[in-house]
Amino acid sequence: MAHSPLDPPSNNTLEQRHHQMFPMLSETDIKHMMRFGHVRQFSNGEMIFAAGKSSFGLMLVIKGGIKISRYDGLGNTSYITTHMPGQFSGEVAQLSGRPMLANGEADGDVEVLVVPSESLRALLVAHAELGERIVRALILRRVGLIEQNSGGPVIVGPRGHGRIHTLQSFLQSNGHPHSVLDPMENQQAADLMEHFQPKPEELPLVVCPDGVVKKNPSVVEIGRCLGMLPELDGDKVWDVIVVGAGPAGLATAVYAASEGLSVLALETRAYGGQAGASARIENYLGFPTGISGGALAGRAYVQAQKFGVEVAIPAPAGRLICDTYPLQVEMCGSLQRLKAKSVVLSCGARYRRPSLANLKQFEGKGIYYWASPIEAKLCKTEEIILVGGGNSAGQAAVFLSGHAAKVHMLIRKDSLSSTMSNYLIERIMATSNIELHTHSEIVALEGDEDGLKQVRIRNSQKDEECDYDVCRVFLFIGADPNTGWLSDCGVDVDSHGFIRTGFDVTKAQCKANFSNGVYPRDLPARAALETSVPGVFAIGDVRAASTKRVAAAVGEGAAVVAQIHQFLANLPIVPAT
Repeated sequence: MAHSPLDPPSNNTLEQRHHQMFPMLSETDIKHMMRFGHVRQFSNGEMIFAAGKSSFGLMLVIKGGIKISRYDGLGNTSYITTHMPGQFSGEVAQLSGRPMLANGEADGDVEVLVVPSESLRALLVAHAELGERIVRALILRRVGLIEQNSGGPVIVGPRGHGRIHTLQSFLQSNGHPHSVLDPMENQQAADLMEHFQPKPEELPLVVCPDGVVKKNPSVVEIGRCLGMLPELDGDKVWDVIVVGAGPAGLATAVYAASEGLSVLALETRAYGGQAGASARIENYLGFPTGISGGALAGRAYVQAQKFGVEVAIPAPAGRLICDTYPLQVEMCGSLQRLKAKSVVLSCGARYRRPSLANLKQFEGKGIYYWASPIEAKLCKTEEIILVGGGNSAGQAAVFLSGHAAKVHMLIRKDSLSSTMSNYLIERIMATSNIELHTHSEIVALEGDEDGLKQVRIRNSQKDEECDYDVCRVFLFIGADPNTGWLSDCGVDVDSHGFIRTGFDVTKAQCKANFSNGVYPRDLPARAALETSVPGVFAIGDVRAASTKRVAAAVGEGAAVVAQIHQFLANLPIVPAT
């Protein structure tokens, strides 16, 4: 069963933590909550909220009960629990005002305290101990939905369809419950296919929680139907726009929002970035037994929501406009522009792809760039190939070795010593079903419309080629900085495309004035993480000379907030017109 980015316990553990999932609040707790909401009444049997439609915050039951049921958009419901007086409804989505993932029906004449999302976040900060119990319950409820594959969208299509894997991976990486139905095995799925008669290019079908059916939707459409991609106000001026919600970007978002700045985080695929795909991080301070990248990112994501960060996923930035002030970020694929007093570039890198003629044909159908439980399930009992010699490759190899019959690990060099941490090398050497192939690379892929079937590998030392009947290949060959979209702004980059900051930026490259004359000429010396463009900062893997480690990225994400405060403090006061 797939694991949640929120690091879920097993079903047995969830049962043992039932009291934490559905806590009974004390009179003192309720008294604290009363000033953060307003009272509403509902009649017996009345629908209080509906999956995929209602966007209430938390609801505290004062009288009667709220009967909670799972709902999948196909009309299927199943009872979960009834919240009684002193208990509250909701899960993680309510921190940001997203639609409910379950139905709530009045059991008797009901009176509730409605705490809107904004007020809920204020409550969590004002009453830390109570807030801790509430957040823990919201997280565990989301975990329960994921573990039961209930709530969220239903993906309908034939087993092995490449687009199904793409959508599953997107949802799983973002910690969102979903289910997949094969029309050959499920009658409701077969009936849906019969009703809509989709063409091959219109597969898969996706049923949103509100019952709307979409044909082969993009991840942007999925984000819209789940509330993950909200409508953003082009007139609002944010204190900070963070581009990229990896460890560095999430750290900036959390620290900036907790200090009162308005923060918008834009992420192309999933929070956590490449680190989110790491099966186990064992050298991050404070986790002696290790933690998965997804779990670390999931906790940071909830933390960001708690402090009021607006996170938009998937929301790729297409252009940075910095010849005027406020700065503007133009969204990819649209003309919408978002305004900010400062911009933090934590946009990381794009997965590097080898030069193979038919590589794109097999992406999602045999070629993968990360190793989550979804991919692990696909390669169960199979022999697989993993390409790469860095830490991410080592973590993936060890993780996949617990599922695959054998992992063939390919590197071009003669050893792993110069590219991988020693503890991972030792673990790989001690894993009997990992075979390291040095001086080796893939030179050809063969398959058909159903997916990858065969891989040809060349050993440069022996000048030999060999065919492997392998259907799954995992590519961890590094990444290139995601900075091409910054060219219009003139953010200074080095010869490899990484962003220069601080002393690395030459005086001649400084852009101290904006064309509209609002920006002052006498700013202090450039901050350590500030780019060649005033007010634009770079952190994490995309920054030149950065240490490519999660801990370093988080450190830079926290450090840049002080520099943002300094920048904002030196902005001129523009009289209101």
